[in-house]
Amino acid sequence: MNILLLGYGKMGKIIGEIAESRGHSIAGKINIDNQDDLKQLDPKTIDVAIEFSQPEAAFGNISWALNNDIPIVVGTTGWLDQKPSIEKLALEQNGSFFYASNFSIGVNIFFKVNEFLAKLMNETSGYNPSIEEIHHTAKKDAPSGTAITLAEGVLRNLKSKNSWNLAGETKGSDSSLEITSKRIDPAPGTHIIRYKSDIDDIEISHTAHSRQGFALGAVMVAEWIPTKKGVLSMDDFLSF
Repeated sequence: MNILLLGYGKMGKIIGEIAESRGHSIAGKINIDNQDDLKQLDPKTIDVAIEFSQPEAAFGNISWALNNDIPIVVGTTGWLDQKPSIEKLALEQNGSFFYASNFSIGVNIFFKVNEFLAKLMNETSGYNPSIEEIHHTAKKDAPSGTAITLAEGVLRNLKSKNSWNLAGETKGSDSSLEITSKRIDPAPGTHIIRYKSDIDDIEISHTAHSRQGFALGAVMVAEWIPTKKGVLSMDDFLSF
């Protein structure tokens, strides 16, 4: 397969290495310094694009791929206010748009555990949930996309919470789920769901040891998506 890398930072480089180790070719490596090179590429030679750039570049990159009939796999976070427009474009173009806040198989299992725990907590009282996430200092968006996905999982399943707020920026109500974001090098990513009470605490957590799991997951999705159409997610890929 011929893969276009939209974004060639630390994640893009690891994705490229994994893709080539699995027998794929890299059609191009686009980043902030050579954005104009997109115009020189022949879309017909590209089987799929993988987008791990910056929030400010994501919308343009994704639109370009969809308008050129290129399936696109997206892991960039921090641009999701524009996601409805991208989903509309994907459907209008009969294209293939795949977004995940996290491509790690372990994290996606963690998402399911988080939702199951939230359902269980409806059966008791006195516990207040919160989320803490820790990433490296180069990560621009806060909270992380993974933390937002975790928060959405809690909100869908826990009746006592109906919104989330970022600690230190907005004041949450009793029905708001607080997210604390920390930026500490060299942490690749830790997410903790904590239910506190006067009697005890319940915690579940996921800690990434490297970016390899995220990158491998993105390449595996890129291998899967060319025969698919529509707006897709890890639930479609993993089927659980």
